[in-house]
Amino acid sequence: MKKQTGKLSAFLKRKQIKPSAKVYFIDAMGAMALGLFATLLMSTILGTVADLTGGYCEFLRDIAGYAKSATGMAIGVAMAVALKAPPLVIYSCAVVGAMANAMGATIGGTAYSAGPAGIFFVVIIACELGKVVSKETKVDILVTPLTVLLSGYGAALLICPTVAYIMYYLGNFIGIATDFAPLLMGIIVSVVMGIVLTLPISSAAICAVVFSETVIAGSTAPEALYLAAGAAAVGCCCQMVGFAAISFRENGFGGLIAQGLGTSMLQMGNIIRKPVIWIPVIFSSAVCGALSTTLFKLKCAGVFAGMGTCGLVGPIGVLKYSGSSVTVWVGLLLLCVVLPAILSIACNEVLRKLRLVQTGDMKIDV
Repeated sequence: MKKQTGKLSAFLKRKQIKPSAKVYFIDAMGAMALGLFATLLMSTILGTVADLTGGYCEFLRDIAGYAKSATGMAIGVAMAVALKAPPLVIYSCAVVGAMANAMGATIGGTAYSAGPAGIFFVVIIACELGKVVSKETKVDILVTPLTVLLSGYGAALLICPTVAYIMYYLGNFIGIATDFAPLLMGIIVSVVMGIVLTLPISSAAICAVVFSETVIAGSTAPEALYLAAGAAAVGCCCQMVGFAAISFRENGFGGLIAQGLGTSMLQMGNIIRKPVIWIPVIFSSAVCGALSTTLFKLKCAGVFAGMGTCGLVGPIGVLKYSGSSVTVWVGLLLLCVVLPAILSIACNEVLRKLRLVQTGDMKIDV
């Protein structure tokens, strides 16, 4: 038995198959976020720019269309690369990603795609099985792609409808709950999505499915779901701006830009060592999320809701779905920039007075 176990371990090691939460939910999901950013997110940004320029940049709309159509393929390739797959498996995963992105379920006469969430599970299965058979036969050029495509198709048929149902009903529940209790749900959604943004998983991928325009359109409370997505966008902004502000004395302007326009995920190592440093930005997320759904009623949707101030994508999304009235601009600046900084700094100073936080706790390499 030990000998067989040893052979299996040696085989998996040779194939670079290392099943673990880190490999799948950090490495692969992080790569999925990059694939999503390069396609669906850029598509939305370019389409928004085309709208704002009043028809002078229609070529951007064409590029946006091509970028959106490549979403599944890009995510499939990105994940396969992160899983250290051989070339034939990587190229085949482009097709698997496209299949999974298109499959889903029909609910109430409307087709709902499993989207990035479906792609994530399906590509992992197809990629790992492809790695198992890769270069094991003399006809590898046929066996490997065939294995990846067949296993990917089968996995998509089994998984994608279930994922689509779960995401649809989750989004519907959030919409109904937000309509019933906007204050409470503003706090919950803002805090949860802000935390997810800082964790090494993809908040953008989650929001792309739960707050997709298709799910919102089919929801029994579409306006409330737009508000919930707006709270998610605000919560993500609070995390990035908050950490950039309270760690300024340690990281200077380099850290301010890296976290404020890049990612608050840079603080993950420090959070693990000292979780108390997370309290100020979570507090700011709660306050700003409540104000978002009740006072300013900021709206958002899709991948925008999970990007925060990264490349100013979150604020762009809020403007896209909320309009550009004076109230929206005031709410956007206040809830996504000003209050997160002020509240986080104030709370952080209290923790410093209590000696729970010291200078150096939030130092990052920039």
